[in-house]
Amino acid sequence: MTPVTSLAASVNQRVADALSAALPEAGAADPLLRRSDRADFQANGMLALAKKLKGNPRELAGQVVAGIATGEGAVIKEIEVSGPGFLNITVADEAIISTLAARAADDRLGVPYADRPGTTVIDYAQPNVAKEMHVGHLRSAVIGAAMVEILEFTGEKVIRRHHIGDWGTQFGMLIQYLTEHPHELDHKGGEVSGEEAMTNLGRLYKASRALFDADPEFKERARARVVDLQAGDEETLALWRRFVDESKIYFYSVFNKLDMDIKDQDVVGESGYNAMLEETCRILEETGVAVRSDGALCVFFDDVKGPDGNPVPLIVKKSNGGYGYAATDLSAIRDRVQNLGAETLLYVVDVRQSLHFKMVFETARRAGWLNDKTEAVQLAFGTVLGKDGKPFKTREGETVRLVDLLDEAIERATAVVREKNNDKVALTDEEIAANGVQIGIGAVKYADLSTSAGRDYKFDLDQMVSLNGDTSVYIQYAYARIRSILRLRGEAEPVAHPELALAPAERALGLHLDQFGEMLAEAAAGYEPHKVAAYLYHLASLYTTFYDQCPVLKAEGGADQVANRLFLCDLTARTLHQGLALLGIRTPERL
Repeated sequence: MTPVTSLAASVNQRVADALSAALPEAGAADPLLRRSDRADFQANGMLALAKKLKGNPRELAGQVVAGIATGEGAVIKEIEVSGPGFLNITVADEAIISTLAARAADDRLGVPYADRPGTTVIDYAQPNVAKEMHVGHLRSAVIGAAMVEILEFTGEKVIRRHHIGDWGTQFGMLIQYLTEHPHELDHKGGEVSGEEAMTNLGRLYKASRALFDADPEFKERARARVVDLQAGDEETLALWRRFVDESKIYFYSVFNKLDMDIKDQDVVGESGYNAMLEETCRILEETGVAVRSDGALCVFFDDVKGPDGNPVPLIVKKSNGGYGYAATDLSAIRDRVQNLGAETLLYVVDVRQSLHFKMVFETARRAGWLNDKTEAVQLAFGTVLGKDGKPFKTREGETVRLVDLLDEAIERATAVVREKNNDKVALTDEEIAANGVQIGIGAVKYADLSTSAGRDYKFDLDQMVSLNGDTSVYIQYAYARIRSILRLRGEAEPVAHPELALAPAERALGLHLDQFGEMLAEAAAGYEPHKVAAYLYHLASLYTTFYDQCPVLKAEGGADQVANRLFLCDLTARTLHQGLALLGIRTPERL
């Protein structure tokens, strides 16, 4: 593919060249170009440059304008000096359509690959074995999956890692109970469903916990089983694998409902780093990064203190010889950097774990595993809240099961689709059901992704599945409307006609379409999927205005204008489809 130079980049280069020509002594200067309500773009760089050189900004702006070609055949139609020295710039209609035509000719919509793509390991979607996934698991899964798609689209090599909780003392209790009640995980026959797998695990967990709390002798046997597990006893490991395999059936059923593709090779839980733990601790102690304190192996930090003013350490190895979470996380960093060749480690983890990861990352830097060429970043996310602004709970005060939440979203969305169905659209029952799934799951994902990750957000299904406002349904509906027009076009073809004058709504739509690549670059660089969501909502809004103001199939300007407006429709649909796909959201063809 040949990357398409955006109109903003093209205009910026022309203004920068004129600036350098007007003031060669200033060297390379940034025009500070941005979109404007007064014109297509505004350049503000003359003010800072004139101040630096002790000149008059309006005079400098006039010199810059004199050095820029405008008019017929030029990218810039007109340029004027405004206020104390701003440049208001209007792009030629021909340049807009010609640039969009170049984008339309490319399967990637003219979006370039990153200049220097690298290798990123993304740690996301981290459920716990033998425990139900709840609403707290939603954000890591959805945000992580979107970042995988966005980074891969920009050319980055992405390695997925699902760091599931599959190790720890609770497994001694579970394994010992299963040893004494060997049929608790048996299936009735046939392929087991995710719900049945979780029911079996939940029942066993509750029963084993009750026995653990009530029977001291069972408690001792369970603790002995932990030792067997950590020592690699084959019988114990075989039973542990049954829990992991049973849990995966459940996990994958939930991820499938979320329309996420999770592969076995990407699931490397806490247990995957067991063989590295002792060496990690040895390296840290021998290099002086970690020290012994009250029998534990700890790392201390000058800026991390408790309420009493005393240092709060990162405990790598406990005084009883057990390993803390830090040992596993540090071993994972070693593996991802040294064995996977990661240049960036991206952790999609709850903001409440920020202190832990701050200490882990700093420890890894002191040990040399992270450096100027290899960085670790926490993409910290906030909490999912109920309509009352408090952490999302059931009426009984329990954490909301993720699968229940997704089922309700699908049910609500299906009801909306059925209500809006009419003789003109005439969806079948199968189409209504399929659209209900795509809209319901899309609504949940979009509500999450349209919020800046670090912020909390309220989970309101009524708003999420609304056709009005900033929702995925609004964007999906815009896409379906375009697809309907394209189906009704008859023999007319979407063809760009740069020679035609554009209406204001066409210009606004075209200029926004041209920003897709630049927006994706920003979203990838800052790990900000909400920028993709914001762009798509704005695009759908601009298309709605275009649809209201610019007849397509009955355009008054004749066949060429019909073709040009069909071209704008088609490119808008492709951009909406690609953008939503990067967020993991489907685009129904008919709504």
